[in-house]
Amino acid sequence: MSNYKHLLYDYLLSIGTSEAVAKYLNMFALLFALILIVFIVDFIIRKLIRGAFTQFANKTKTNFDDLLISNKVPRNVAHIIPLLIAIEFIPIVLYDFEYSENIVEKGLLVFAIILTLWIVRSLLNTLKDYLKTLPQLKDKPIDSYIQVFMIFAWLGGFMSAIAIITGIPFVKFATGLGAISAVIILVFKDTILGFVASIQVSINDMVRIGDWITFEKYGADGDVIEINLATVKVQNFDNTITTIPTYALISDSFKNWRGMSNSGGRRIKRALYIKQDGVKYLTDEEVDKLKNIQLITSYLETRQNDIKVYNTSNNANKELLLNGRNLTNLGVFRKYIDSYLNHHSAINKDMMIMVRQLAPTTQGIPLEIYAFSSDKRWANYEYIMADIFDHLIAALPYFDLEIFELPNNSSFNFQKPI
Repeated sequence: MSNYKHLLYDYLLSIGTSEAVAKYLNMFALLFALILIVFIVDFIIRKLIRGAFTQFANKTKTNFDDLLISNKVPRNVAHIIPLLIAIEFIPIVLYDFEYSENIVEKGLLVFAIILTLWIVRSLLNTLKDYLKTLPQLKDKPIDSYIQVFMIFAWLGGFMSAIAIITGIPFVKFATGLGAISAVIILVFKDTILGFVASIQVSINDMVRIGDWITFEKYGADGDVIEINLATVKVQNFDNTITTIPTYALISDSFKNWRGMSNSGGRRIKRALYIKQDGVKYLTDEEVDKLKNIQLITSYLETRQNDIKVYNTSNNANKELLLNGRNLTNLGVFRKYIDSYLNHHSAINKDMMIMVRQLAPTTQGIPLEIYAFSSDKRWANYEYIMADIFDHLIAALPYFDLEIFELPNNSSFNFQKPI
């Protein structure tokens, strides 16, 4: 081995070159040769390993090996042998330069740590991509766990690199960090909070990738496209991206529409405000006229007969409609809405259908519809709901009812001054 250390040095001395110049020329020649060998070996090994991986991937059915290639695992692994060659031969190249040899060796060891982290990161990214292809895991926050592991890996690598550079044993260096643990906690506060939040979000199944969430505090209303350690990315319906801190999911209130998406329908909950002064009892003639509305013909006949039997048995004086039992136009209209919804093709009949009258307000009597559309797609849902209320608003005059609306100038008869 000693012959290689002074391969050019002895020759230079023999031709009259000074000792100092001979040392430098010998070192540069060996360094150039080592760099050339390292690059050639690295190139050959990369080609061989990548070729072997590619052939193996083409013969297997799983896509895991394909993901290994796309995440550059073979390429990073190929750097190991050239690095070992460099570490082995650098003492020969810098034999006469002990101080430089020590610096370069430490630099190569630090690079070995970095290369190890690259390989670990590539493997973890491969694992992450593979797990996301599995149906039972594709909506889980896998990115968060990978990032947490990489944070600890980089922290361990950084500590190891500092220990190598300073010459302090790793154990002593790690023990010394305990004294500044408060500073570390402060610096990594968001990371720690995000890690804890990611675990809680995953365990409690609060949010999955693909969920539609509404988070008014952050202006988010759209689909979750990414969950990682620090942030959750939401693609809003206008295609903008909102970034939410992960820990906000457990510290603040938000709405997850997954229950609606997984159910058999999307809720319709909207009210018509009816003018109170239009509500009245119906005479027999008015009831007979409303029997022409097919959806409530059977109902009106049954109710009218029941009411007549009751009023007769109780000797109700029907000269005044207030006496006895009566049908009202609002009650008949409420029954019409119920029948209309139960016959509507876009309403899910297996879920609740209800028409209810709420407490009167200064804007009239709220007649609320509570039902579920079978089609949950936003555009179709809005169309179905608009179609229902278009029909009901147009149907109101048949029952001598009106929608309340605030008065405007056209509501008053102003006479022009003479």
